[in-house]
Amino acid sequence: MRYRLVHRTKYTYSGAVTVSHHLARLAPRTLPSQRCPWHELEIQPEPVGRGVHVDSFGNITSYFEIEGKHEAMEVIAHSLVEVFPSKHPDPRTTPPWEAIRDACQIEKLTPGSEAGAFRFGSPMVPLGKEFSDYALLEFPPGRPILEAVLGLTNRIHKEFKFDPRATEVSTPVSEVLKKRAGVCQDFAHLMLACLRSMGLPARYVSGYLETAPPPGMQRLTGADASHAWVSVFCGDAAGWVDTDPTNNLLPNERHITIAWGRDFSDVSPLRGVTLGAGSQKLSVAVDVIPVDEL
Repeated sequence: MRYRLVHRTKYTYSGAVTVSHHLARLAPRTLPSQRCPWHELEIQPEPVGRGVHVDSFGNITSYFEIEGKHEAMEVIAHSLVEVFPSKHPDPRTTPPWEAIRDACQIEKLTPGSEAGAFRFGSPMVPLGKEFSDYALLEFPPGRPILEAVLGLTNRIHKEFKFDPRATEVSTPVSEVLKKRAGVCQDFAHLMLACLRSMGLPARYVSGYLETAPPPGMQRLTGADASHAWVSVFCGDAAGWVDTDPTNNLLPNERHITIAWGRDFSDVSPLRGVTLGAGSQKLSVAVDVIPVDEL
C-alpha cells in the first residue's frame, strides 16, 4: 500500500513568543516492510535555523529554531510512504518466554542482550508487581513468547475500554490499570509495563493507522489520528514483532511506523521550549490517504 500522509500541528499562544526551539519526529522510518521516498516539513513562521539528525533509537529527528515575535506556529509534515505485507512468525515456534528473559541478561553481546536495553522502566512506564501479576496468567512456564504476547494483547483488548475522556497524556499507568479504560497510548504503556515487569524487552511504537470511512461516506479531512502500539523481542530468529493491543491484531499494511523508543516521551511528534507565550492552545489534524484514492 502507498499512502500520502499529512500531519498538521498548530500552536496558538496567549501572548507573543520571541524565541522557540523545537524537535519533530514526524518522518516515517525505513524498515524491511516500509519505505519513505519523500518527506518534508512546512513550518510557519519560517525558521532561522534547522537541521536533521538520527536519535539514539534510530528515529529521524528534525530540529528548528524560530526567532521574532509570533503568536502562532504551524508545522505540516508531508510524506509519501509505502508499506509492504509482513510475514509474521508462527507463535508456536517462538522460544519459551523465559529463554528470552534470560537471553536479555547475559553479558555477551547478542541480539537478545542488545534488545535487553528495553526491559527496564522508563519515565512513563514503571515496573511493578501489579503489572507482572496482571500478565502472569498469559505466561505459564514454557509458553512460547509470541503466544503469551498475543494472549496479553487479546486480554487488554477485551478488558479495557477505549475512552478518550478517561485519561490524559500524563495519566500514570497504575491508574489506567485501575480504571480499565484509556486510549492507544495508555494500552501500549500498560502492555510495556506488564512485559518489562516480567523481564522481557518491549518498546513503544508511534505511527498512524489508516481508517476507512463508513460505507457511502466521504473521507473527512483531518479525521485520522496518531496511533501507538508495542514491539516485543521474540528471539534471534523472529526478531522484533509488533502487536496492537488497542485493536487486538498484529500490525499490517494499514499500520505506518514513525518512531520507537522506551515510551511516548521518547517519540513525541513535536516538542519544544518557548520564551514568552504564557498559555497555549494545540490543534492536530492527520490525514492518511491511500494513493489509489487520489
